Amino acid sequence: MSDTPSYEPPKVWKWDQENGGKFASTNRPIAGPTHEKELPVGDHPLQLYSLATPNGVKVTVMLEELLALGHESAEYDAYLIDIGEGDQFGSGFVDINPNSKIPALLDRSTPTPTRVFESGSILMYLADKFKELVPEDPSKRAETVNWLFWQMGSAPYLGGGFGHFYAYAPEKFEYPINRFAMETKRQLDVLDRRLAESRYIAGDDYTIADIAIWPWYGVLAQGKIYDAGEFLDVQSYKNVQRWTAEIAGREAVKRGRMVNRKWGEPEEQLPERHSADDFERVWKEAELAKAS
Repeated sequence: MSDTPSYEPPKVWKWDQENGGKFASTNRPIAGPTHEKELPVGDHPLQLYSLATPNGVKVTVMLEELLALGHESAEYDAYLIDIGEGDQFGSGFVDINPNSKIPALLDRSTPTPTRVFESGSILMYLADKFKELVPEDPSKRAETVNWLFWQMGSAPYLGGGFGHFYAYAPEKFEYPINRFAMETKRQLDVLDRRLAESRYIAGDDYTIADIAIWPWYGVLAQGKIYDAGEFLDVQSYKNVQRWTAEIAGREAVKRGRMVNRKWGEPEEQLPERHSADDFERVWKEAELAKAS
């Protein structure tokens, strides 16, 4: 069935600021800062500027996993970048990430502060810096990086494709929803077949491949994004379900999901993070609120 009315593209595209649905205010056809705003800086060498979207969760989970492994120098300050308010277009943030997308990391432990942007790049940077969560064996490392890059290339079809047209577009049309639902299910099948062969995405060991993929596809399999679990029949992907439940049970994952989050249950929100004590404070405050 064809969508009606049909759309005839103009000869020269022009930006319609009123068109674009829920996130219209966060998108524009030009780069660069819109306003001057310095970023806050905490006490730790690693400074993270992010939001608890799937791409942001990748990095906070990674940092919490490194801390759980005993790397004290992985301590970090995490500041919330509210993309709905345009924080990503502030001059300080654009200096770290000229693409104006979260997450962005500044490592001040290097002789000259090192900026790292793009979530996959941050995962690889931290894995190499701390020599954790990526195999040393060349073949196993290649397999891990294969799946990391798979996620980076596939997620736009899930988020910007299926998620946008199914959940956020101002109007729903059959063609784009069907097109991206088909691709999302194909990707879930890719993962399900892979996880039929191995415990984790890249093999027997938990790696940055799992950390990259879980916040998107694991959470999708739990039915926690886009309200699309039934529509996509996510329960039919049994191997993905087994894997996502195991990852969700990790303590570092539970903590990482909270950081830079400002929605959901109070005990799941930690808009800023400066030490491990912040988690205990939030949990204690939530318990007291429930008891009162």
